[in-house]
Amino acid sequence: MSVAKREYKRITTKTLVDMKKNGEKISMLTAYDYTMAKIVDSAGVDVILVGDSASNVMAGHETTLPITLDQMIYHATSVVRAIERSLVVVDIPFGSYQSDPKEALRSAIRIMKESGGHAIKIEGGKEIKDSAKRILNAGIPVMGHLGLTPQSIYKFGTYTVRAKEEEEAEKLKSDAKLLEKIGCFAVVLEKVPASLAAEVAKELTIPVIGIGAGNGVDGQVLVTHDMVGMTHEFNPRFLRRYLDLYAEMTGAFRQYIDDVKSGDFPNDKEQY
Repeated sequence: MSVAKREYKRITTKTLVDMKKNGEKISMLTAYDYTMAKIVDSAGVDVILVGDSASNVMAGHETTLPITLDQMIYHATSVVRAIERSLVVVDIPFGSYQSDPKEALRSAIRIMKESGGHAIKIEGGKEIKDSAKRILNAGIPVMGHLGLTPQSIYKFGTYTVRAKEEEEAEKLKSDAKLLEKIGCFAVVLEKVPASLAAEVAKELTIPVIGIGAGNGVDGQVLVTHDMVGMTHEFNPRFLRRYLDLYAEMTGAFRQYIDDVKSGDFPNDKEQY
């Protein structure tokens, strides 16, 4: 059953909790630059994630691991300048929080002070509890991330669905409850069985946002470049492409090349 959508002038962490209470689904997309963020925000998306997926989408790396804290701050700063409504969540990149809670806090403070972002996202459960608590104790909002955690890809060795076996599923549920207990305002579940994700969402009072986690959660997130079809090699089951910009942009570029070569561009009206 659809729920009447309320109008929110500005999305906050409290807004997201209220949306869950009211049964309103949360929409979340990525952005890494001013122009894309402006479009996504003006469309009315609730949350913009400045994801470490910028490492793949913007820089062409195979994994999210190479992106640095400075680079994440650069992308986040560009996004924040464009925002009027959305909540901006910024990924803390690999290597800047795992081993030392004090370093985690320094990284989070840099993101918040230098970019103007509204919250940070951190991957992991019990293993990163101390880092997450240190950040939360400083008054910085934290979104958790469980299931397939791309920063741990070499540990997993594959991008296949996580938590299909009972032991891992129980750990995921335990980690989700832990993240809620220590004060996280939301949790992303990536590539886990839909039934498990729905169970977690039902048990938590904070929003659970899924990517490849079925429809029983409180919201959905996709990489914008994937859902508008700018990328075309990536075809997971959970991805719905709303446009095929790869084909449309390629066609436009080829037409431009032909027009330049033939002398058709610029025409008389396009000259001074």
